[in-house]
Amino acid sequence: MSAEQVTSGISAGAVPSVMPVRVGVLGFGGLGQAAARVLAPKREMIWVAAADKKGYACDRQGLNPDACIAAYSASGSLGYLEPAGALSSNSIGDLIERAEVDGYFLALPNLPNTFMASVAKQFIEAGWRGVLVDAIKRTSAVEQLLAIKEELLAAGITYLTGCGATPGLLTAAAALAAQSYAEIHSVKITFGVGIANWEAYRATIREDIAHMPGYSVERAMAMTDAEVEALLDSTGGLLALENMEHADDIMLELAGICPRDRVTVGGVVDTRNPKKPLSTNVQIAGRTFEGKISTHTFTLGDETSMAANVCGPAFGYLKAGVALHRRGIYGLLTAAEVMPQFVR
Repeated sequence: MSAEQVTSGISAGAVPSVMPVRVGVLGFGGLGQAAARVLAPKREMIWVAAADKKGYACDRQGLNPDACIAAYSASGSLGYLEPAGALSSNSIGDLIERAEVDGYFLALPNLPNTFMASVAKQFIEAGWRGVLVDAIKRTSAVEQLLAIKEELLAAGITYLTGCGATPGLLTAAAALAAQSYAEIHSVKITFGVGIANWEAYRATIREDIAHMPGYSVERAMAMTDAEVEALLDSTGGLLALENMEHADDIMLELAGICPRDRVTVGGVVDTRNPKKPLSTNVQIAGRTFEGKISTHTFTLGDETSMAANVCGPAFGYLKAGVALHRRGIYGLLTAAEVMPQFVR
């Protein structure tokens, strides 16, 4: 059964809790480390594998987040973790081959813009079958995944894209809120992100810089840390982003909610303060069947961090993806088409 046969809002069903889902995390920067901490208390999932640029670690009994973060912080790679780590110049490929994993969270920077699709192709070429979940940002990156959706289907991979906060949690909220209306006039997503130190999320900040006027993915990738710091010094640590190329638009269009030109995304990132500079919210405006014009607003609590709002939904979608995969449903889906399942 293909992903196209899965209707919007499908209930994937509960994943049996007898056997915990074996989870891998690709990327071990700020987001990957947060993902490890989110998974630690879960009973329905066990974190067994992770990879970074220089190496990987896997243990079928489960990896210890504190030990992994300590090894990464001290030496720059999970490959130095004893005894579960291994250094590798092909860390993702080697991990795919050696680890027994049901589903991976791709906590990877999409720099360059082709990177996520290239990682998906690695899984396809390796003959791996299972669930992949990403927290991708750019519309054009999702379009590249759409170009290989038939390959994912044929490979027996259930791939859920755009499953972070935005795209992801807020996109799904928009899809749900849209049900009150006969026609959607606009979807406006505004986010506030606060982090105490940009270096903990270097790749994420570079992705944000790439959205700024005068910048591109290529330019952001080429910036040294000193150049990033100089830019942040000039803005007081704030990044103000407007009319971003964000995949919420294509995801809502694919789900039949509204044309992508009715979706706008922007926000403010404070790289020097963990307090959010503004509240994250999505506003869905439309016309009801009675002809009334109204707006729904869904606002995230200011106390929830970027990591909580990205990693929580990502694993909720991974759980849903595992249930779909066990039912033989493969291919590409988005966070606006499937309800996430809460991971206990």
